[in-house]
Amino acid sequence: MNSEELKKFAVEAGATRARIADLDRLRGIETMPPDLLDGFRCAVSMAIALSDSIIETITDRPTPIYASHYSRVNALLDEAALRVSRYIEERGARAMPLPASQVLDAERNLSFLSHKAVAVAAGIGWQGKSLLTVSPDFGPRIRLVTVLTDADLVPDEPLRNRCGGCTKCTDACPAGAIKNVNTDSHYASRDEALHFERCLHHVRDVCASMENIKSSICGVCIKVCPWGAKKRAKAA
Repeated sequence: MNSEELKKFAVEAGATRARIADLDRLRGIETMPPDLLDGFRCAVSMAIALSDSIIETITDRPTPIYASHYSRVNALLDEAALRVSRYIEERGARAMPLPASQVLDAERNLSFLSHKAVAVAAGIGWQGKSLLTVSPDFGPRIRLVTVLTDADLVPDEPLRNRCGGCTKCTDACPAGAIKNVNTDSHYASRDEALHFERCLHHVRDVCASMENIKSSICGVCIKVCPWGAKKRAKAA
């Protein structure tokens, strides 16, 4: 199977960016179930860019239009993942699309696996101080989905971390959750980068209780990241 043609199809299916991760880079990552990655060789990581105009409505809290947009983009990601899975299966390989946003362990806020970790391994972006995947083109203004496959694909290389000394997300976080700790590639655990319970409390108990906000979202660190702003400045 041609890796470049697969990525091109993923974009045609709705993704803004598509890259391939070598699952050997992710061995040992926590998954649900624990043997989720067994029998698979690669993962197709897909990103859809969020609307700049909608992200700009966020101030120190999420907005109803952002909550609606967030849900709609997740649905588009699931559709793209299904189409890519069918593309792979029609060419004789196995494929498993994983939902873009489905919490399996509510206490620890975990899903099947971390789409962000897959995206970092695939070179969609690097792991920012907020734990978000930061794309060089869109900053953290992306949503992600993953398709596991046993197809013999050529993986992409991870990107160099470019957060440097920036403190924008740390300074803006309304929960005071971001520790401003940098990493060359990825953090050993999310607690290394975040006061995770503060973040979880904020999105679940504060943001989700706001009028017309029914999702566990915030969005402040997404808005303030300079890498997302670079695209707007370039287009101006």
